[in-house]
Amino acid sequence: MTQTSENVTWLTQEAYNKLKDELEYLTGPARTEIAAKIAAAREEGDLRENGGYHAAKEEQGKQELRVRQLTQLLENAKVGEAPVSTDGAVAPGMVVTIAFDGDEDDTLTFLLASREYASSDVETYSPQSPLGSGVIGHKVGEDAEYELPNGKKASVTILKAEPYNG
Repeated sequence: MTQTSENVTWLTQEAYNKLKDELEYLTGPARTEIAAKIAAAREEGDLRENGGYHAAKEEQGKQELRVRQLTQLLENAKVGEAPVSTDGAVAPGMVVTIAFDGDEDDTLTFLLASREYASSDVETYSPQSPLGSGVIGHKVGEDAEYELPNGKKASVTILKAEPYNG
């Protein structure tokens, strides 16, 4: 999955189908299962000290959050390949290799996309992450800077950027 500035999410057909199936499961059989767990736990008595009831309600909350996330994601989804950068600049949907502080022995290769887009064998960084947003728009050979969690800046050199073909 990749995102563009228009808040469009690009998904492969496989990723779209997988997420749609997950949403259908969560809004159908999974809701029935969690409702049954809550009802069974409620019958056990005092709800204030009922660990099973509270665990089931927490699970229900997480499940409903995922339903909202998937619904929003699929509403903004376009199936197909994300547009490729025509000027050679790093863009969402690309596999990027960087060198930390210009050290070509200290490199990282990752897919610039959201986790739903890629297969599990590709390390993925979100375009909204500090590193992801730092490299977007830079070309091979250029240096890019991003902010570390401690507030300091780090520098990387773009070694390679090519469209993801997963």
